[in-house]
Parts: sequence; C-alpha cells; structure tokens
Amino acid sequence: MTSGIRTPRTPRRRLGALTATVAVVAATALAVLSATPAQAASPLRSLAEGKGKYFGTALTDGDLNISGEMAIANTQFDMVTPGNEMKWDTTEPSNGSYNFGPGDQIVNWAQAHNARVRGHNLVWHSQLPNWVSSLPLTQVQGVMESHITTEATHYKGKVYAWDVINEPFNEDGSLRQDVFYKAMGSGYLADAIRTAHTADPNAKLYINDYNIEGENAKSNALYTLAQQMLSQGVPLGGIGLEAHFIEGQLPSSMLANMQRFADLGLDVAITELDDRIQLPTSSATLQQQGNDYATVVNDCLAVTRCVGVSQWGVDDGHSWIPGTFPGYGAATMYDSNYQPKPAYNATVNALSAGGTTTGGTTTTGGTTSAGGTTGGTGGNCHVTYTKNEWAGGFTADVVVANTGTTSVNGWTLGFSFPGDQKVTNGWNATVTQSGNTVKATNVSYDSTIAPGGTVDFGFQGTWTSNDTSPGSFTLNGTACS
Repeated sequence: MTSGIRTPRTPRRRLGALTATVAVVAATALAVLSATPAQAASPLRSLAEGKGKYFGTALTDGDLNISGEMAIANTQFDMVTPGNEMKWDTTEPSNGSYNFGPGDQIVNWAQAHNARVRGHNLVWHSQLPNWVSSLPLTQVQGVMESHITTEATHYKGKVYAWDVINEPFNEDGSLRQDVFYKAMGSGYLADAIRTAHTADPNAKLYINDYNIEGENAKSNALYTLAQQMLSQGVPLGGIGLEAHFIEGQLPSSMLANMQRFADLGLDVAITELDDRIQLPTSSATLQQQGNDYATVVNDCLAVTRCVGVSQWGVDDGHSWIPGTFPGYGAATMYDSNYQPKPAYNATVNALSAGGTTTGGTTTTGGTTSAGGTTGGTGGNCHVTYTKNEWAGGFTADVVVANTGTTSVNGWTLGFSFPGDQKVTNGWNATVTQSGNTVKATNVSYDSTIAPGGTVDFGFQGTWTSNDTSPGSFTLNGTACS
C-alpha cells in the first residue's frame, strides 16, 4: 500500500482545540487514570524503556495548562517535542531578536518529569518569518548559521536530538525551492547539520520528513542524500519519519525502509505519529487503527536503531487533524474525553510482547551478532557495537545495557581500538581518546541506566589501514566481556 498522507500540508500551528471544560477534563482524567489498571501500572514510557526505546508526545505551551491532557502526559511519556515553541517564527520573529520563553516552558516540564526533549526544528520552509524569506540571497547563509548557533547553544545539554532540517523534499524526491536552497543550493543541508553540531556536539542531529515511511521516490532521495553526507563526514545522526497516516493505509515497506537507514549507521525515529480516520468512526475503523499502531510499534521494536515512537499530541481533542483534513479525526490513542482507545491497548500489547530486540531479530537471552555488530556480555553489562564503514571513515553506534538488578548512576564505558581508528566527534556521550584507548562518559540526560535499561551513544571517526571493531568493554572499570 502507499502512505496515506499524500495531501498538501498546512503548518501544524496548534495541536488542536480544547473540546471539554476544565472541570470535566479534570474529572475525566482522574477517572481514566484510576479506571485503567494496565495504564496506571505499566505506562507506555516504562514499557518502551523496557525495550530500550522511548515513547513520546508533542506538547505546546498552552497544553501545559490543561489538567486532563497533562494528567496523561505526566504519566505516559518520556520524550516531548515542542509543537511550535522552537520553530523560527517563535524563536526569532525579527532579525537578531530571540524569544526562548515558550520553548523553555516545554524543557522545564521535561526536566520535572524525567523526560527528554526533541528539538523541533531549526531549518524549515514553513513557519518561517517573512523577514528571512525577504533577505538578499547573499545574506541567507549567515542568518541561517547564526539562527542555528544561537538556538542550539541556548538549549545545549537540554535537548537529546534536533530536527535540524524539516521537510526538505518534494514528493518526487527533488529538494524544495525554498530560500535556503535558492541561496546555497543543496549545500545548505550539510551546512546546517555541521553548524548545529558545532553548537551542540552531543545532540543527535536529524533530517525529519513525511511520506518517507515506505520505500518511494522521496525516501530514496533522502537515502541517497544520507549516504552522501556520511561519506563526506557530515555528522548526520538520524532520520525522523513523521508517520502521519490514514487508518488502514500504512506502507508495507516501512520496516525494510527503516532498516536500510539503520544499516547506514543512522538512528531512525517515528516522530509525529497519528492515524486519522474518516468520520464518523466505527468499531471496525477503531480496531484497524489499533492494528496500525501495533504495526508501527512492532516495526520500531524490530530495528535496533529505531530509538522510539512519538505521537503528535496527546488526545483527539487537541489533535491538528480535524482542522487540517476536513472529515477526518480521531487520530490518536486517546479520545476527546481522555479515554484510551483500541490503539492504546494495541500499543501496550505490542510493547509488552516478546523479548528484547537486536538487529531486527527478537531474542530472549544470549547475544546476537550480525551485520557488522559485535556484542560483549559479562558482569552486569552488555555492549553492542555497530559499525558503518566507508573508505577512510566510519560511524559507530554503541548500546550499553544494564543486566544487573541495581541502577547505574553515572557511567563511563572504556575500550581499545584494535586498529588505527581516530574518533572525530561523538553524540549522547563525551567521547575522548588517548592512543588506542577510548572512554565515553555520560552526558546529563542519560546518566542513569535502570536495571534492564539501555543507553545509546555514537561517534564518527577516521581510519587508515585497520578498522577492526573492539572486542571487549568495561563499564565503570568492570569488564563487560
């Protein structure tokens, strides 16, 4: 099947409108949380963390004041994407005048609820102030770099990942002819990512787009771009698949598509999931929506480098769908009264089933090593090292699992290169090298590894004659293999 969102899009200016009074909202939310034992006992965030993933949502600063919506968000999600608060028209409405207050509110919520933040976004043709589009083309690069540097520096250490570039492609795989392309050609893409990396070297840097969930002209063009960037040493870290679907119309090639990006050494993430239904709903369409949600979650679980799933918004009453796609709605896991729908139950079941996942293979114990992945077990830790190599360069993804019964609070992973590799930059950890010895130390947002939990970091490097993967690791001085 083809993806169900081949429709011209309007900016997601707001996630939705309030559809119930605050008094009803508060009462309903309390009823939901007390009347759904599975939800209260096993939040989505806990189930996802048990699989080494996250489960997130999108919030606006206005959502923070809606008690019923936040009762769910506070419990269920461990990643948050600001709906509008970090976009250019909010953060720099006039040249050189910055406004980070709305974004700071989202970050403050995340810090108070032990959630990570996905920065969204730095460069996008939409929600772009007129003053940027009106600039002489000779000034665009300097303004773009200044904007990226200022915003990424402001949130340095507080943001897990950035959608550095948002929706750069047309449906046929060509690049949009926006002001950035007109000024710099396709080179603006690499320049934006390099600029963001300089400002915040520990953040994972993404290209995010829609209608790239399956294999098609658009995702093929992005795949080619990603290959080129990595071969040129551009610190691209991941691909965001927005996943705005129509009920029953998920692309059949989604899993294969996610895996091919992962095989490049990139993270993949489902960043804006919703699954709209033609109204009115029926038991059949709601059940199909549940099947769709389960498919998305299971595909993510099957790809080691799929880091997690984020739903775009919390509930149907605050979704952007009805205002953008007339006749459609009911696109999330929760209805307008904050009641969980079949999609919620299907998601819980998908996250609860099976064992852990490694490289697309589900395992319940032992070590699976394939496709350039080396694993080490022993003590109370397990390390999986996955390498993507090209002539003279490589990227490595490292997943550290806590196999013990107590939390690891603050960690340093140590290993030695068997070859002549040199680390050039890293993300999600501070990576240093002395001779062949490498140490990776946690950054602030991933300092704790819960029992059964994982952390994921990576780095890029160069090599001359030998890029053999390391075979042994220590965690805080104790051997993992």
